[in-house]
Amino acid sequence: MPTPDRPNRPFIPKRGEKEPLGRLTTPAPLADDLALEGSVRPRRFDDFVGQKGLLENLGIFISAAKKRGEALDHVLLYGPPGLGKTTLANIIANELEVPIKATSGPALERAADLAGLLTNCEERSVLFLDEIHRLNTIVEEYLYPAMEDFTLDIVIDRGPAARAVKLPLKKFTLIGATTRAGLLTSPLRSRFGVVGRLDYYNAGDLTHIVKRSAGILGVSISDDGAHEIARRSRGTPRIANRLLRRVRDFAEVQGAKAIDRKIASESLSALNVDVAGLDEMDLKILETLIHKFRGGPVGLNTLAVAVAEEAETLEEIYEPYLIQEGFLDRTPRGRSATPRAFKHLGVIETHADTGRLL
Repeated sequence: MPTPDRPNRPFIPKRGEKEPLGRLTTPAPLADDLALEGSVRPRRFDDFVGQKGLLENLGIFISAAKKRGEALDHVLLYGPPGLGKTTLANIIANELEVPIKATSGPALERAADLAGLLTNCEERSVLFLDEIHRLNTIVEEYLYPAMEDFTLDIVIDRGPAARAVKLPLKKFTLIGATTRAGLLTSPLRSRFGVVGRLDYYNAGDLTHIVKRSAGILGVSISDDGAHEIARRSRGTPRIANRLLRRVRDFAEVQGAKAIDRKIASESLSALNVDVAGLDEMDLKILETLIHKFRGGPVGLNTLAVAVAEEAETLEEIYEPYLIQEGFLDRTPRGRSATPRAFKHLGVIETHADTGRLL
C-alpha cells in the first residue's frame, strides 16, 4: 500500500486514465520494481548516469549552499516517469549531508498533514514532494509562505475569537517532482529557485545503467547483451532494469553463464518487446492504422474501438511514445501512421492516389 514515506509506489491512474496491468514497457513503477530500485539506486552524483548538464548545475548549487551554510533553494524536477527524479532527490540530500522526508501530493489531504511535516523538518533538511501537480489547492496555499518566508500561517479558534498566527519554520529545501509541469500553478512554480528537466536517455547511457544494475544483482552480462536491453528500453532506466530482470530469468532457465546479445534478443522477443521498444499493443495500434485504415487519418474513438481499448488509455498511455519516436502523428483529422511506422512493419506498397507508403 502507498504510504507518505514511500512516494515511489505502483501506478495510480489520473482521472480518465487506466494503466494496463503487467505491461513491461510502462514507465510507471510496478509493485515488483520497488525492491529492485531500492537496491540499485545511486547514492551520489558520481554513480548517476546521464542528465549531465542538470547534474553539473545541481553540483554547483549544492556546493555553494554548503559553503554559505544555507539551505539549498527549492528544487523542481520534471520530466517523464522512470527517469530518476526520486533518485535525484535522495542524491541531493546525500550530497547536502542532511536528512530527507518523502511524501506525495495526493497523500497530503489536509493542511494539518503538511503542517506536521514542515514543523518536524530539521535545519537545512530536504522535504521531497512527489507528484506535486496533484497537490490539494488548500494545502498548496499553505505551502506558499512556508517556501517563501519559512513561516506557517495557521488560524486559531473560530468566529470572533479567531486569530492568525505565524509559526516560524526551520529553513528547509523543498524538492518537488512532477511528470506534468504544465499542471502546476504559476504561484507555486515561481517559488522554485532551481528548475531541472530530465530527458530520455540514449542507448549508451542505458547500457551503462544495465551493466551497473547487473553487477549489483550478481548477473553476468556482455556489452552487446546490455546494449540490446538498453535499445529496447524506450529511453527509460526503470524499464531497462525491469527488462534486465526478465531476461535474467530466461538466462537462468536456459543455463546460460552470461547474458549475451542472442539471449537478450530472444528473451525480449518472447516478451513481445521489439527492437524499437514497441510492445504488443503498440504494434497493434500501428498495424490497425496501416492495414484497416490505410495509414489514416482516423479518429481517436474509431481507433480505440478497432483495437478494443479505451480512447483515454490510447491517448495517455500508448500515444506519447509512438509520437515521440516518430511512428504516429496527431492531426486535426485524426491519427496517422508515419513513413517510419510503415517501414518498421515492412509495408512498402504505394497507394496510387496519394503516393503514400501503404
